Amino acid sequence: MNISLHGRTALVGGSSGGIGKAVALQLAESGASVTLMSRSEHKLKAIVAKLPTDKGQTHQYLVVDFSDFESYKKVIAAYFERRTVDILVNNTQGPAAGNTLEKQVPDYQEAFNLLFKTVVFTTELALKHMIKNKWGRVINVASVSVKEPLSYLALSNTIRAAVVTWAKSLASDVGEHHITVNSILTGYFDTDRIHQLNAKKAEQLGISQDDVRSDMESKVPVKRIGDPKEYGYLVAFLASEQSAFITGTQIPLDGGLLKSL
Repeated sequence: MNISLHGRTALVGGSSGGIGKAVALQLAESGASVTLMSRSEHKLKAIVAKLPTDKGQTHQYLVVDFSDFESYKKVIAAYFERRTVDILVNNTQGPAAGNTLEKQVPDYQEAFNLLFKTVVFTTELALKHMIKNKWGRVINVASVSVKEPLSYLALSNTIRAAVVTWAKSLASDVGEHHITVNSILTGYFDTDRIHQLNAKKAEQLGISQDDVRSDMESKVPVKRIGDPKEYGYLVAFLASEQSAFITGTQIPLDGGLLKSL
């Protein structure tokens, strides 16, 4: 099966590193023209310079701060005044770690702005073209924690669950326009985010980060954590013509970590 996204345009959030970067690279390798988004302009410039252009792709970037919703709204609205996208990958940095006893109402509001409001606002703008064009792909980077909450990620557990249920509703509303909406339930991947979380856990437990990682790997049936490239493969498929009958799903990408059905 050949995954071709030739002629398609994609917007990928959080793409200066980790999962977002891997997704942007794979979409570009599959033929899409990609716009990257993150806070780090120097990283974005370097990645755009390396994206393949052998299929006539053109790539660009947006410097955005997902944690500042008002400024983000202005930047992304200006972008959509000039451009359209066929493929939207909703991905932001995660909120601060911590359990429910450590978090207060303002923390949940900040997480809501970061994880939910940015996703809904961006998707609303992208859908105008998708509906008119009778084709589109909306792919949300979520977490396995929406099914099996992780005690140290109270904010992420809560708000990402809202994103997933919103996406399920949206899929029903836009399906007739040949637009699919899917969420990926992310397991453990080898990213800076994982290293940061492991560092905090190691400090709390008084053990080494290597021990934290070994314990993490032992809980995954395939006995390793994921390579971000593997994330890109799934997103490229969900963005393709071959996935047209897949919508409203929550797909675990976790090496079998989830124990629930």
